[in-house]
Amino acid sequence: MLAVAGLVAKVYFDAKNTVDKVYEELDKSELREVNVNVEEQEPISILLLGVDEREGDSGRSDTMIVVTVNPETKDSKMLSIPRDTYTEIEGHGMDKINHAFAYGGIELSRKTVENLLEIPIDYVVQVNMESFKDIIDAVGGITIDNTLAFEYGGSNFPEGTITLDGDSALNYVRMRYEDPEGDFGRQNRQKKVIQGIASSAVSVDTALNYKSIFESIEDNVRVNASYDELMTMQKNYKNSFGNIEQLYINDGNGTKIDGIYYYIPDETQLETVKSTLKTHLELNS
Repeated sequence: MLAVAGLVAKVYFDAKNTVDKVYEELDKSELREVNVNVEEQEPISILLLGVDEREGDSGRSDTMIVVTVNPETKDSKMLSIPRDTYTEIEGHGMDKINHAFAYGGIELSRKTVENLLEIPIDYVVQVNMESFKDIIDAVGGITIDNTLAFEYGGSNFPEGTITLDGDSALNYVRMRYEDPEGDFGRQNRQKKVIQGIASSAVSVDTALNYKSIFESIEDNVRVNASYDELMTMQKNYKNSFGNIEQLYINDGNGTKIDGIYYYIPDETQLETVKSTLKTHLELNS
């Protein structure tokens, strides 16, 4: 019994230490009068930034996913924002939305997404896409349902249920030009990998390998949620995280301005997405 208690205490200490290391404080969203209270199980919004920091890359956020979570309705909405979306970036005029990170890091990325969707972003998670493969290896790999057979970066991805380690998962989400759906197909694969990580992370084997997971997170993740907030979310929001509806901004058109490609969202579809997210966050009441 004492040994079990000691192990639990050790896991708690290591987990809290890891969260303290990855914590990055952000000001309250300007679109909130007061911060959300996860103890009260209020709806929350999360922005996931996948930042590709390979050699020669300026550190743009090639993955931008917004998730709204409502514990009362016990579901979540997930939206991938096309990285070439043409939008206003504060202090920099109109540009691709993924350039916001290069201009001003997490804070400017959050403000830019808030401006596009007209909703507050409560939490931001930044993941280093180059080394997030370490996280996948730490959870023992992931299993996903692949709908497009292709090869990329030396990895082969047949149709059907496949298991990916860190390196192959990175190749899986990076392929874009061979996908008939282009960047939208890439977004869907990114979502599958994220859901695969979430599923693997709750397994017994993963729990026993917690130290490797914590070490990989320390190197690859930044988040503006405290340890207590994360533990409260795990307790109060877990049923909502397991029921995800996908939203899309995919009815727009690509165009070139001064020789540079941009994606122009369809206004009607964008307004529908805004309304859906606002309702889910209970901002319309």
